[in-house]
Amino acid sequence: MRKFAVLASMTLAMGLSAPVMSWAQDAKPAEAAKKEEKSDLPPLPADASAKQSMRVGGKVVNYTATVGTLPVRDAKGKKTAEVVFTSYTVEGAGLNRPVTFAFNGGPGAASVYLNMGAIGPKRVQFGAQGDAPSDSAVVTDNPGTWLDFTDLVFIDPVGTGFSRSLVSEDESKKAFYGVDQDINYLSRIVYDWLVKNGRMTSPKYITGESYGGFRGPRLTHKLQTELGVGINGVILVSPFFDGTSWSGGDYSPIPWSVTLPSMAAANYERQGKTLNQAQMQEVEDYARGEFMTDFMRGYSDPAVLDRLSTKVAGYTGLPRDKVREWGGRIDSRAFLRELYRKEGKIGSWYDSNVTAPDPFPWSPEQRTGDAILDALIAPTTSAYVDFATRQVGWKYDGRYYALSYDVNRLWENRLTGIEAVTAFRRSLANDLKMKVLIVHGYDDLSCPYFSSRIVIDQLPQTIANNRVQLKAYPGGHMFYSRSDSGSAMRADVMALYGAR
Repeated sequence: MRKFAVLASMTLAMGLSAPVMSWAQDAKPAEAAKKEEKSDLPPLPADASAKQSMRVGGKVVNYTATVGTLPVRDAKGKKTAEVVFTSYTVEGAGLNRPVTFAFNGGPGAASVYLNMGAIGPKRVQFGAQGDAPSDSAVVTDNPGTWLDFTDLVFIDPVGTGFSRSLVSEDESKKAFYGVDQDINYLSRIVYDWLVKNGRMTSPKYITGESYGGFRGPRLTHKLQTELGVGINGVILVSPFFDGTSWSGGDYSPIPWSVTLPSMAAANYERQGKTLNQAQMQEVEDYARGEFMTDFMRGYSDPAVLDRLSTKVAGYTGLPRDKVREWGGRIDSRAFLRELYRKEGKIGSWYDSNVTAPDPFPWSPEQRTGDAILDALIAPTTSAYVDFATRQVGWKYDGRYYALSYDVNRLWENRLTGIEAVTAFRRSLANDLKMKVLIVHGYDDLSCPYFSSRIVIDQLPQTIANNRVQLKAYPGGHMFYSRSDSGSAMRADVMALYGAR
């Protein structure tokens, strides 16, 4: 992926490696410190904090913003990485106040997008039509923040943000850049932050966006079963859940059916229709009913292919002849180009109704970046660096990676062959009190909401038992950039926490 979502075209090698761990290990701290390997990198600053306040929900919230680090150590106690976190805590609230750990995705994305776009106390605009890299990076109070009902800890995985590996590239690949390694050390970071801040007895929640949504169930299960940390609730934002559903090739209707409702949603929105469950029900029923059976008949029955082409064209807004030419297989990248080809524009994978001019309209393939992705890196980077270094006073002059293409390049696992559904089911079965909320934007093609709908509908009722909800809102991957959708998500999340 580039920002949060998983690119279906990725070809990353599967790999396993030994687990790594962060500092609260019972190894030998004094001895490990003596043997610590020297690094040519300048040291990271000590933790820094600043008192801040904001008005949300009709009341003033006074809080402490902290930028700090936690070390990661290997099995022998050697420090191999430093993870930077950003926390917002309300003082005097007591140990009964919830604390929520937040992760973005990629792999290779820092947590700035959830922090300064969705749920942190301050936000910078991104994710909408017309946003540009040169837009102001000055943050404003975020009316969609969760800070009035939970403390927030945003964690930047190794190689993202200011977090960094202290070992070679090859060692980093083995220690950090793979599915299992990622969960091993990040679960310890959660544990270590709780210990460091005396919050082991507080209610605990995990939220993740896109590949961070993939991390959520696996982190929850790891914390439950190996680190002794129970999780009260999980909120997955535009999650990537199951890469195995993308591996059906040309013969399986599933990869093509899960994106069809999102294409239809974008088409409805272009027509001025309101997106809600009632509006989407017809295309959802078609996508897992008649579409499946007609698709499996394929070219062997021209009448069936004609019917499929007519229906898919009607839902997506594409020309019927083009849909028939593709055999009803609407590749999301081809969809984005075909939709606006006559206008010389190209749609975003994260919200197909957000467009940018196509600088290479004659090319058979897309040769430019994404309309949303390329516009958001500059303002989010500038906003966070200013926040950390000037406002909080965490003085560091190293580069900040809102999005690291190196981490993405080095990632060992083939994302089309992995899934978090198994861990999701196991963690639900382990804790019958834990609640889950999955939220999506209707227009998102990178992590389609219908994929999560299918995952939830397949859950045994013995573990679902009304504890797992799916909510979809108008908008794309970053649907929270729309004020109405952001407000709706906040209300649904407050209900999960039991907050007023």
